[in-house]
Amino acid sequence: MEGYLGEFYLWTKALHIVFVIFWMAGMFMLPRYLAYHCECAVGSDEDQKWIDRERRLMRIIINPAMTITWILGIMLVVNIGLDAGGWLHTKLLLVFLLSGFHGMLSKYRKAFERGERSKDATFFRRINEVPAIFIFAIVLLVVPKAF
Repeated sequence: MEGYLGEFYLWTKALHIVFVIFWMAGMFMLPRYLAYHCECAVGSDEDQKWIDRERRLMRIIINPAMTITWILGIMLVVNIGLDAGGWLHTKLLLVFLLSGFHGMLSKYRKAFERGERSKDATFFRRINEVPAIFIFAIVLLVVPKAF
């Protein structure tokens, strides 16, 4: 693929995929952590351990992986151009929505840190599947580029 990335296009694409995997691994873990966290008493030692785990997961894995995914993704979009087809616009919409889901999880994590729990463990177990739905749709858009 030509463009400003030249011979680095495939390297950029490969790194983009690697950081998407890291991001999604964290996005699968955090709702499960929150589900387990719901089951412990606010202010307990176990509560503090979950707060620390969740904070580290966000700061060490999820947030950096999402940021790098976005940077590399923007580089790829600039390289191929926004006129690549409807698949690209649909993918970008799904990635924006997935980023919003990321923000929502971050909001819940911060609420748990303050001792506020507006949702139960069942809610977090159910939303644990959301990233899988997005990734499934995104991969099916990107690989065959059907439209």
